[in-house]
Amino acid sequence: MIGYLQGNVMGVLNGVALIENNGIGYEVICSKSALDNLRESGAVYTYLAVREDDISLYGFSSPEEKQMFLKLISVSGIGPKMGITILSSLSLNDIVIKIAAKDVKGLSSVKGLGKKTAERIILELYEKISEQALIEGVEENVAKEQPVNQDAVFALMSLGFTKKECEGAVRQAEETGLTDISAIVTYALKHIR
Repeated sequence: MIGYLQGNVMGVLNGVALIENNGIGYEVICSKSALDNLRESGAVYTYLAVREDDISLYGFSSPEEKQMFLKLISVSGIGPKMGITILSSLSLNDIVIKIAAKDVKGLSSVKGLGKKTAERIILELYEKISEQALIEGVEENVAKEQPVNQDAVFALMSLGFTKKECEGAVRQAEETGLTDISAIVTYALKHIR
């Protein structure tokens, strides 16, 4: 599998970048942020989708964006093309926040994504985030601290951070006086350790 690709960007047309590496040109279907990143670095994280009638390479700006893509395509009814469309229409933070806040209307604002599919994304991904939190919740927490905003913690955990990292970053955000989940997640992403 091709997990990362770096080379010369030969051109971009309709969201597909042609990246030359060692004399081979790879067509990579990219998210909007991956295309922006390509102009600077010429590098993308990739996912190779193999189906009966198609082999496609998808590109992402970061491992976190790739992880979100994998979570999205794990949802019944969401294929790789819709996954890229969602990532191109909404920022990674927005997707996480909309799932954590169960914002069906916000998710269904993506072109081609209906209300029922948006509800399915929220149901399936929110459950995965909650399940992961329960598994990690078995960790011992010696210090008795005030509970933090669990929706923000779950949103950050969906990006691949540990529960401990997420709780620390959310707690730090709340200590600055932030109460809105969107602001907490944005702050926490900038300060997570």
